[in-house]
Amino acid sequence: MSETITRILVPTDFSPHSDAALEYAVALARRLDATIGLLHVVDDPFLSGAWSPDAFVPNATEFLADLVADARRRVDDSVARIAATGIPTDAAVVTGPPVRMIVEHARTGEFDLIVMGTHGRTGLAHAVLGSVAERVLRSAPCAVLSVKEPLPHREHSRRQLSSVVV
Repeated sequence: MSETITRILVPTDFSPHSDAALEYAVALARRLDATIGLLHVVDDPFLSGAWSPDAFVPNATEFLADLVADARRRVDDSVARIAATGIPTDAAVVTGPPVRMIVEHARTGEFDLIVMGTHGRTGLAHAVLGSVAERVLRSAPCAVLSVKEPLPHREHSRRQLSSVVV
């Protein structure tokens, strides 16, 4: 692990939690003169078991290609917004199990830090759904910073943090 942070990986699922993590990563990258790598993992619904083989999809290959193309457009939009701030940014859209793909991308891309959003589920929801952030934390080759989207009543804390980080 590097003592300095020069490459920040931001996995995104396009949720408000991921958006908050990306915003935080942009502020860190600006402060640290680091680059950002944006990553979206398309979890193949047939391989992950989300859909059974009995589910009827007229053209599964085309459906998966559409998911990847849509993700690519969304990632490219994010890259353009980040690049407008002057922060060097690259992006990837990959298919596979999210945790494994995030950890593998962090390792092969030699990232120093992963900044990712977390839904902050607890109790039964956490037990049933698990936490991608938690599983990434356990196996990542670098430091992991999880960012919870601020609640509306905590907005003032967020502004204070932004002024300190930026």
